Amino acid sequence: MVNDQQLVLFLLQVLVLLSLGRSLGELFRRWGHPPLVGELLVGIAVGPTLFGRVAPELQQTLFPTDLLQRTMLETVSWVGVLFLLLDTGLHVDVSAAWRQRGPALKVGTLGVLFPLVLGSVLSLGLPVHYLATPERPILFALFLGTTMSISALAVMARVLYDLDLMKSDLGLLTLCGYAVKDLLAWVIFSLLLALAATSTVALPTTAVFVGLTLTFTTLCLTLGRRLVDSAIVGLTTHMSHQPGMVFTFVCCLGFSCGVITHGLGLNALFGFLLAGMMAGEARMLSERTRHIVSQMVHALFVPLYFASVGLRFDFFAGFGAGLVVFVTVVSIVGKFLGAWTGTVGTSLSRADRLSIGIAFTPGGVTEIILAKAALDAQIFTVPVFVAVGVAAVFSSLWWGHC
Repeated sequence: MVNDQQLVLFLLQVLVLLSLGRSLGELFRRWGHPPLVGELLVGIAVGPTLFGRVAPELQQTLFPTDLLQRTMLETVSWVGVLFLLLDTGLHVDVSAAWRQRGPALKVGTLGVLFPLVLGSVLSLGLPVHYLATPERPILFALFLGTTMSISALAVMARVLYDLDLMKSDLGLLTLCGYAVKDLLAWVIFSLLLALAATSTVALPTTAVFVGLTLTFTTLCLTLGRRLVDSAIVGLTTHMSHQPGMVFTFVCCLGFSCGVITHGLGLNALFGFLLAGMMAGEARMLSERTRHIVSQMVHALFVPLYFASVGLRFDFFAGFGAGLVVFVTVVSIVGKFLGAWTGTVGTSLSRADRLSIGIAFTPGGVTEIILAKAALDAQIFTVPVFVAVGVAAVFSSLWWGHC
């Protein structure tokens, strides 16, 4: 049971992380950089990396290792990242991706498979001490390859919107390719997480599991989209005096899909992503509701999540220059070549093909979320997680200057 002292300390922790994370994130945004950079730096500054070195006793007083105290903060952070995936799904236009299925499918599929294969093959050559489970090197390599293949869909959607390119042929192909790519990457990553939870891999069991995953995903993106659309139309029509009901329904949809995917052996994050995809195309889902979800996520939960990431690790102790360079280069090169190769044979100009290749390089928040999930599943070690985090930040900064 939580006592008054623990509750007050929790409120103080949230106050420190949220105020500093939001402020520094906004400062980086004004400098033309992703807010993610500032939010991560806050966690690194108040965690064991900096504050813990300068004033270890004071740092432990503010952020003690007490299990219950840590769990309270981590629970809030995880709720935030679940809603971040819900918000990401709202940006995915499944119908547009289907209409563009030829080039979008090619760009999205190669955009995943190329960096996944490249990263996985090269990761097999990493020293064994980077593996949390040395007896499963192939699983580790697949995890790292998949993590390095993911891209920042929500960021790209916002950039295309700001540049008024959402309806252009280039913008539509980029966004649809992103949708295909991230859906495939999340399916693969969720399957790997489920396989990581078992000590042995039986082919028949794996085949059944893959079949259930693909079936559920297909149902969500076909019948599920129509049912959710009808439900939102009904709520909007019959309960127009309570517009918040649609927001509540979307949130409950996320929780329901999270429970189902967890029950299937997948990660709940994937369920929230699917829920966002189903709700995102509802005809009566107002821009106000979308804005509420996005503002709630990015103003409250995202800064807390990424600031709290730095509280758990000593980034200096876990920093390996060679590993950081390896992950950064393989991630950027793999994603660029994958997307660029997907544009070969299309009617796009050389400049547009180059633009799409560059557009697929940032990992951003999603790459860090996947790395954190792999760390919690005891697949990644702290140095690998740190390397992925640095690569995600660098790719976002590099992409912002292109």
